[in-house]
Amino acid sequence: MQNYYEILGVPKTANEAEIKKAYRKLAMQYHPDRNQGDKAAEEKFKQINEAYAVLSDEKKRQQYDMFGDQRFHQQYSTEDIFRGTDFGSIFEEMGLGGRGSFFSSFFGGGPGGGFGRGGGFGGPQKGQDVEYPLAIGFMEAFNGAERRVNFSLTDGTQRELTVRIPKGVKSGARLRVSGRGAASRTGGPPGDLFIVVQVADHPEFKRVEDDIEVPLRLKISEAFLGCSKMVNTPEGPKKIKVPAGVKAGTKIRLRGLGFTDPQGHQHDLFAVVDLEIPRELSQEQKKAIETLAEAGL
Repeated sequence: MQNYYEILGVPKTANEAEIKKAYRKLAMQYHPDRNQGDKAAEEKFKQINEAYAVLSDEKKRQQYDMFGDQRFHQQYSTEDIFRGTDFGSIFEEMGLGGRGSFFSSFFGGGPGGGFGRGGGFGGPQKGQDVEYPLAIGFMEAFNGAERRVNFSLTDGTQRELTVRIPKGVKSGARLRVSGRGAASRTGGPPGDLFIVVQVADHPEFKRVEDDIEVPLRLKISEAFLGCSKMVNTPEGPKKIKVPAGVKAGTKIRLRGLGFTDPQGHQHDLFAVVDLEIPRELSQEQKKAIETLAEAGL
């Protein structure tokens, strides 16, 4: 699928007003009332409405930015994407129609397209979605895991199920479990369960996007002369070669030892050089440092 930002022609930094302005301009251009019989315009109109439904909603946009297009669509159905977007009011403001057969087939509802004022649907309503917060460890996020969760719905119904935590999951991720939310009060399908993940920090590893950083503590002599060192990684200790003359803050890459991204690519780990500067020196150490100073070092 095409990137939602590209569809609306806005940068990822665009604010709410900029997104709405871009959407209104494109909606005027590609609205079916102005392009009757034009299938290409109809498809474009569908795309810009879907893009606006996501980018105009803070929570959906956050999830889209976090996961990317592919995983976002694994978690959000078309119904989820359009729920709550008040197209009816927008079209009224613009003086555009929104009650023809096209809108009924596109938005999937009754008059007004089903996603009009208030985001309601014609006929049986889907049950309420439920969110469940789940705290997991750093290594569970790295390796993936299965967790057993137990929770109660507002009507007292008990739920118990096993949730698969995918490799590389980030804090704030919403993992969708279809049909495990609240029952519908109008005979429709049950809502969905969204597992909201919070990943704990690690005492040694630091996550930077999908890379990992780990401190590499060196003595001054090791930094000057170079050395081989063992460094901890999520997959166990690994030996690395430190070049002579390395500076504090230098990052030494260990390829393929970072987190796995949604596309299945494993990122890297970086050992970050941290020089150990002793607060107190022995007489022998002080003399050695003075000798270095005399030699211009």
